[in-house]
Amino acid sequence: MSAPQDVTAVHVHRDDEGSRLGMWLFLFTELLLFGGMFLVFAVYKFLHYEEFHKAAKELNTLFGALNTIILLTSSLTMALSITALQKKQKLLSIFFQIMTVMMALGFMVNKYFEWTAKISHGIYPGSEKLLDKGSGEILFFGLYYIMTGLHGLHVVIGVVLIAIMTVYTIKDVITHDNHVKLESAGLYWHLVDIIWIFLFPLFYLIS
Repeated sequence: MSAPQDVTAVHVHRDDEGSRLGMWLFLFTELLLFGGMFLVFAVYKFLHYEEFHKAAKELNTLFGALNTIILLTSSLTMALSITALQKKQKLLSIFFQIMTVMMALGFMVNKYFEWTAKISHGIYPGSEKLLDKGSGEILFFGLYYIMTGLHGLHVVIGVVLIAIMTVYTIKDVITHDNHVKLESAGLYWHLVDIIWIFLFPLFYLIS
């Protein structure tokens, strides 16, 4: 007679490579979205260069630079959280994930004050003050609110995503040998960072 089989053993199938490929495909669609917007900006800037240059002077470069530093640092802490988990340093990984979330929230607070300052000066889509400006300036601020607003939405999504990964790490759903979800969240966050690196000079450093 053959030996009895262990019916309690459960095989859990993990397709880590498939998950990574799916994430890369999603990130590619995001690049296409923002890439199209960058192309539109470039065309309008070429057609209305002087007015784009004039409008850019009304943006606060300090706000933009501070947000750039915040996102670059948050991208570093996100990478460190993955490295810490791979080295079985769970608590350190959780700390870096929380730091990433806190810096992302700091980015949004900074962006809130920047937008509030612009709106208080009557510079927002459809405002009388903006409509009195040239067509190039109207286009510039229209693209500014659309592109930075869409990026801000991605930051909020990233905050929720990383917060979920932190909970998963605490509950050992994500571990040192099963961290593809955290890696995917990290890839998404790096994309958010890269997009801002292009947005910052595009709007704030027009020369």
